[in-house]
Amino acid sequence: MRLTGPHTRPGGLVALAACFAAILAAGSLLATRLEASGFLVSQKGRAFQPGSLVIGRGDTITIVNDDSDLMHHAYIESEAFSFDSGDQAPGSRTAITFPKSGSFQVLCGIHPKMKLNVRVN
Repeated sequence: MRLTGPHTRPGGLVALAACFAAILAAGSLLATRLEASGFLVSQKGRAFQPGSLVIGRGDTITIVNDDSDLMHHAYIESEAFSFDSGDQAPGSRTAITFPKSGSFQVLCGIHPKMKLNVRVN
């Protein structure tokens, strides 16, 4: 039995590969643009890295759980603004947008020594 169709023609296979490469490149560019417009913070080894940030009102930080075996739980409790990520599995990302100016401390509900100081101008 011989298979025929556009996927078996040499030109069709090349076109399919080029299309797939273009889709991957577009997705990578979009992710880079999204991350470039915000701030990335790593959770690893029971610490936030960096440990402090200065951002503008309305800016977003993305917290990434870079631990392979630890859960995290980011939260902010303030009169001006509050946030709770819920449990964060390894590899997960959580975005926090800061709508108000001030000084805020992001804490981990699982690891009480973890602290991220965020100054919002």
